[in-house]
Amino acid sequence: MDRITTLMNRFHRQVRAVPAAEADLIVLGSPGAPKEVCFYPQARGMHRTTGSELWYARVDWAGGFNPLQRALPETVHFDLSDSPETQALIQVILQEHTVPRCGGRWVLDRLGDVLLVRLLRDQINRGSAQPGLIAGLADPRLSRAIVAMHDHPGRVWTNQDLATEAGLSLSRFNELFAEQVGETPMSYLRQWRLTLARQDLEKGDRVDAVARRYAYGSPEAFTRAYRKAFDESPIATRNAGIAVA
Repeated sequence: MDRITTLMNRFHRQVRAVPAAEADLIVLGSPGAPKEVCFYPQARGMHRTTGSELWYARVDWAGGFNPLQRALPETVHFDLSDSPETQALIQVILQEHTVPRCGGRWVLDRLGDVLLVRLLRDQINRGSAQPGLIAGLADPRLSRAIVAMHDHPGRVWTNQDLATEAGLSLSRFNELFAEQVGETPMSYLRQWRLTLARQDLEKGDRVDAVARRYAYGSPEAFTRAYRKAFDESPIATRNAGIAVA
């Protein structure tokens, strides 16, 4: 079961090299021997210089409603001694960064994205002490239900359907979901649908089509839920997206 691909496909981001003051992703170590990656997904300027910095980068998240960014803790430390594959990846990144070559920026963008996926994998494998998406995806039972919601947001899900996906009784599923994710399954599903709906509206999709796509009974019901979540109407979001395009 793939717990990351839908999130990566639906939500654009870019990892690019930047000056130290703009960085939120820093590779530490010595020349030829990267040791650690420090990532500050919630704020820049948190890193304190140690003198062992090898590469500074910034993750640009598209828009302000990216669940990948919101799911991560304030600080992520990735010890590269636990992952020789990631260490080798960073060696290639450093070579591309140090020696400019044709297509180098394109290569760095892609390699940076691969590095971000490896950071996310590591976070999911480790789990999280705080409730949220990472903790939910780290649980092998809950992750089946969460991935099902991610992959099929337009399905008319019930709590029982999701409990069945997780292989749990309804009561245990609801209890564990609230404990690990920090909200009810239906609340999470609602926010997921509305986040996807916002993306679609920004691309110019019609309100009635988006409402149907995400299992709302009517455009009016969708509009009420959308306004409550984002403090603006779907039409306003759509018009703003069209104007930018």
